[in-house]
Amino acid sequence: MCSAPIVPVPRAESSTVSAPTVYTHATVFTADGADAEAFVVERGRFLHVGSEESARRVAGSGAAEVDLAGGFVLPGIIDAHTHLLMTGQSLQKVALRDAVDLTEIQARLRRAAEENPRAPRLLGAGWLHSALGGAAPTRQMLDEAVPDRPVYLDANDLHSVWVNSAALVELGIEDTTPDPIGGRIGRDPVTGAADGMLLETAAQQIVWPALARAATDADRDTHLESAFEHYLAVGVTGAVDMAVQDDDLAALRRALHRHGGTLPLRVKGHWLVHRRGDDAENLAQVARAARLAEELSGEWLRMCGIKIVVDGVIDSCTAAMKEPYADGSTCGPIWDRESLLPVVAAADAAGLQVALHAIGDEASEIALDAIEEAHRVNGPRDRRHRLEHLETVTEANVGRLAALGVVASVQPVHADPAIQDNWRAVLGDHRVERAYPWTEFLAAGATLAISTDAPTAPHQPLPNLYVATTRRSALDPALPAHLPRYALHLADALCHATRDAAFSCRAEQQEGRIRAGHLADFTVLDADPFAAEAAQLLTNRSRLTVVGGRVAFDATTSTPAAATAS
Repeated sequence: MCSAPIVPVPRAESSTVSAPTVYTHATVFTADGADAEAFVVERGRFLHVGSEESARRVAGSGAAEVDLAGGFVLPGIIDAHTHLLMTGQSLQKVALRDAVDLTEIQARLRRAAEENPRAPRLLGAGWLHSALGGAAPTRQMLDEAVPDRPVYLDANDLHSVWVNSAALVELGIEDTTPDPIGGRIGRDPVTGAADGMLLETAAQQIVWPALARAATDADRDTHLESAFEHYLAVGVTGAVDMAVQDDDLAALRRALHRHGGTLPLRVKGHWLVHRRGDDAENLAQVARAARLAEELSGEWLRMCGIKIVVDGVIDSCTAAMKEPYADGSTCGPIWDRESLLPVVAAADAAGLQVALHAIGDEASEIALDAIEEAHRVNGPRDRRHRLEHLETVTEANVGRLAALGVVASVQPVHADPAIQDNWRAVLGDHRVERAYPWTEFLAAGATLAISTDAPTAPHQPLPNLYVATTRRSALDPALPAHLPRYALHLADALCHATRDAAFSCRAEQQEGRIRAGHLADFTVLDADPFAAEAAQLLTNRSRLTVVGGRVAFDATTSTPAAATAS
């Protein structure tokens, strides 16, 4: 913390501060390329940005003044791809991302079981395939730790759930239960018995609804408020929720009511469209998303479009790749071209943004084919469609993406070298040398939006930017950089997390910049990241977060938990 105090905006205002307030003694990163040391906020918006002298002149005599004590100011960060309710839930689960091996995973589960003897089930999050040392996860491994009640462990990528025998019983999954479309119930290779792994739609369509039914609305409200609190404590003022379903939407509506028609931060949503058995069912989901987009178009909560998970993930060999994995296996997409094209075309015709999860190089090609077809069918317009993750993509499709005006939505924290061993091993060839090629998108002329995809990764933006700008590990900084030629310049990375993140959700006219007329969403960091080594991003902290001109987080008055946002 800087020793000089901040004089915060009074918290007594009911919504936004109406009288002009001058913020001075700061280094201001506008995301506009302009130099500034001060700015004026009035009625929830930036009134003026420039020098201290000009700011005081514009604000007029008698205006309140906030001395930012030399802090570094940047536009409020927008997490352009996250899962709010899941993030809040994950903060309550047994943390496993840093568990180094099976013994440690089992020890944490035993400890949680002892500390929560009345919990009907145990939930964990973040386990890595590499922690198992090449062994396949099985229900028996979890039974050894907790045999008497269901255990559900989200993989770090959230594309599979590892469960014990009691959980399989609770879910009603038997050895003969058929796989859902686009998913797989893991089976013992010898006996064919369910082995405790539920992949892709088996997790999304079996586990997620079951756990949702077991939770109460009060639970979900608590989880959502926790996500808001933790995000504000790290300088995030907006979020794009990338898999909204009924429970998420109901929780957001209740939050709007609780907060008097506002939310602690600005939320945009993409409705998750599941692949069903026929086109009519798929298109009915698009029609519902279109209705929600008409209904929810406010400043605080807006439905942008739909989310489609075209394929899985590389770590579990469920991403759709053009060439086999290192073990010779292959995996097709969750959505093939025949099923995907009419859904994307219908969403495009309805004016919805389409966000397509595409990790494998074959999946990104299928996704671009669908967008290209929508262009052909529906004619020219400002679409703002997005491809999410893009961990592997051919050079030709990098060019296509840019030419089609598709936003490249990437999560640098997924490229953290500390979690890459299994990722590289399952590919095992030339493809690892073009992993996460962020600068290729920029060179082709595409817009890059940075996000975290929390809770598949930590929600804190500054460690995410450390990975983005160094290709080093935020979890273990001693590890060597992975493909540093793809590292981003710091100024660019800050813009991708603010200005371009706003562009990705059609909010660039209101958010993402410190500019006169824009909403007064900003955060103040302890230190100037341009004046220190990159590693300082791992220790730098937000000490003030302002949303709509009103203080939403102040490190000098927050609880320790909120201040650390762990």
